[in-house]
Amino acid sequence: MCGICGFTGYRQDQKTVIERMMKAIAHRGPDSEGSFCREKITLGFRRLSIIDLEDGQQPMESADGNLHIVFNGEIYDYKELREELE
Repeated sequence: MCGICGFTGYRQDQKTVIERMMKAIAHRGPDSEGSFCREKITLGFRRLSIIDLEDGQQPMESADGNLHIVFNGEIYDYKELREELE
């Protein structure tokens, strides 16, 4: 299972704090890590690759860059869902 961490509120040391938080949960996701820091929101993610081995970098960003999300979990019926949505 991947690891997710974060906090709200502005801090001058946001990047340092989120890096320490991600290091503390490194055992939850040894395959990659990512973070997002902006004004009053900070997100961190440690990735454990199971299905999507090549392109699962997080936090994810919307096409216009206004939204960011960290997501934990596998969508096992993604092929069927994709066919239905297409």
